[in-house]
Amino acid sequence: MKRDITCIGCPRGCAVTVEFEDGKVLSVTGNRCGRGEAYARNEILCPVRVVTGLVRIPGVATPLSVKTSEPIPKEKIEACLDEIRAAIVKPPVAIGDVIIKDVCGLGVDVVATRDMK
Repeated sequence: MKRDITCIGCPRGCAVTVEFEDGKVLSVTGNRCGRGEAYARNEILCPVRVVTGLVRIPGVATPLSVKTSEPIPKEKIEACLDEIRAAIVKPPVAIGDVIIKDVCGLGVDVVATRDMK
């Protein structure tokens, strides 16, 4: 099989073609750096993303922005967002504070991306 993807491994945004068969990448072409090849291989075999979201804070109009501390498998994004939506935080919160530990049992935390007093 062949799949064309846009690489997001660096700012260049290369148009990359990946040939794969039976769960194995046969070739990667079109990338202009090593990150492109690594991104393309991962995107075909095990795509992952950093997830961002908003957490409610009682009595505060502006929610707290959060993100996963590491990329998580794409198929777990909805479950992760469900946990983020259900979370409620009380201030104060500092950037980097763990808001949800071990989200979805993945060993990845959801952390605050800004301070909230």
